[in-house]
This record gives sequence, structure tokens and C-alpha cells, in this order.
Amino acid sequence: MIVVVCLNPALDVTHQLDAVGWGGVNRPRAVHARPGGKGLNVARTLHALGADVLVLGMAGGITGAGVEAELRELGVPAAFTPVSGETRRTFSVVDDSRVTAFHEPGPEVGAAEFAEFRAGYQKALAGAEAVVLSGSLPPGLPNGTYATLIQAAGVPVVLDTHGEALRRGAAAAPAIVKPNRAEIEALTGRSLTTPEELTVGAGELGGAGAAVVVTLGPEGLLAATGDGCWRARMPAAVAGNATGAGDAVTAALAHGIVVGRPWQERLRHAAALGAATAAAPVAGEFRQQDYRDALRAVAVEEVC
Repeated sequence: MIVVVCLNPALDVTHQLDAVGWGGVNRPRAVHARPGGKGLNVARTLHALGADVLVLGMAGGITGAGVEAELRELGVPAAFTPVSGETRRTFSVVDDSRVTAFHEPGPEVGAAEFAEFRAGYQKALAGAEAVVLSGSLPPGLPNGTYATLIQAAGVPVVLDTHGEALRRGAAAAPAIVKPNRAEIEALTGRSLTTPEELTVGAGELGGAGAAVVVTLGPEGLLAATGDGCWRARMPAAVAGNATGAGDAVTAALAHGIVVGRPWQERLRHAAALGAATAAAPVAGEFRQQDYRDALRAVAVEEVC
């Protein structure tokens, strides 16, 4: 079983329009609402892959109840710790040229609420083969929260977050850290443009022994691991809604750990699943045929 921790879940709302009239009234041609936030996108993707998955998180209010109900409808097993605040919403506005996202911060989480979550986390670890820690921390939780959960896990952990929570989590030696280019540049304090520069930056972030997989958008993935460094990418950019594509990469990396894929194949599947998710109109979803087609097209090359 893969335990996916989503401490700051959301209801993801996507509005699709031909063009956005900023400052005026817009009438979307389609509206989609799904359980979201990075961790829930990861869990939904793993479920679609046929993996045994359990979502752990914290949820509250009308939005939180709606997120839990939608996960039940989708058949994704979840156990949420109740919190007094209202679960957040995220909004993506998609037109023919761009995606614009609005992310609410989430509810304040108290010490007693997090202690209740920790008790459930410890219990779930007994049946876990891997853990995914994904997404932002809600207000009220310290930056070292993910590091604490990594140290308690006892199984391989994939970490996908940002800022100081990413730095501290990476220092706790998860199996894989998955930043994007902007996140790793923010932590290293410099622009990383070439594969060589990215590899050096990834090595700095993974100094505690973690493998680092950097998502580069249309340019694919770059991985710096104890077994070598690789670049994986599609032959051409994929048009669509890239929201959730990085979460699909995280899901594929965790799935690769559990099924025992070697690094080159793990990256091939991660790049293909990210591309298939970007091609789908709704965040956190993909079409199986797109995934199969992308698997055939992905190129993986060793870069160090």
C-alpha cells in the first residue's frame, strides 16, 4: 500500500473558456470540480494506475465534507482527521493560451488536531510500502513537519513540497525529492538553465542521500540519483492544462518504487504520465491511451 499524505487538501475548480476577459464578466464553456491539492492529485493518479492507496489528511467545513464525499464516489480510500477550519479551494482558469491558478492558503491547524493526525499516520504505516508527502503545509504547522513524518516512516518516502519545508524535508533523507525548476532555484539561490547546472543543484538538495527528480515542464525531467543522472522528455511539448502534471510524476515515482522499476524505466513512466496528464482537460486526470502513447515516445538519456 502507498500512503499519500495531503495535509492541505482542496476542492479543485477548473473553468474553461475560449478567452478570458479580465475586468469583465466571463461565462465558462465548462466547469469541473474535483478533489484536489497536490496530494489528492497524486492519490487519484495512483488509484487510476491500479495501486493500493490510502489518503491521509485533514479536512473541515462544507468544502472538506465535499472533498471526502467526492473521494468516496471515486473509490479512493481516505481517512481524514477533522479540523475546525474550512478546507481550501483552488481555481484554475484555462483558455486557449494559458492556465491561471488561484490557491487559497487553507485552514489554521492546531496542535491537538495535528496530534490526532499523527496517531492515524503511525497506525497506517504498519501496512505501508511507501509514503508520499505532497503539497503545501497549512497555516499553523511548522516547516519541519514533513521532516518529522519522514523520520517516523520507516519506508521509502517521496517528498513534493516547496520552500523551507522542502529544504528541511530533504535533509531528513527521503528516498526521492521532487521539486520543479523554480523551487530548486529558489533554494539554491541561482538560475539553473543547463542540465549540468541543474544536476549540480539537485546534488546540493539531495545532499542527505535523497535522489532528486526535477520537473522542467515541457523540457521533461532531470534526475540525480545515487545510481546516475538521467534526462527524460517527450519529443515535443504537450498542449493542454499542465496543472497536476507534476503530481502525476510524483505518483509514477512512488509507484515505481513499489513495483521495483529501475531508474530509467521509473523516469520513462513518470515523464509519460506527466505528459498524459497535461494533455487531459482536468487537473489530476489522464487518459490511458495518452499514457500508452507517451510511453512509446519518451526518450531517456544518461547525462552524467
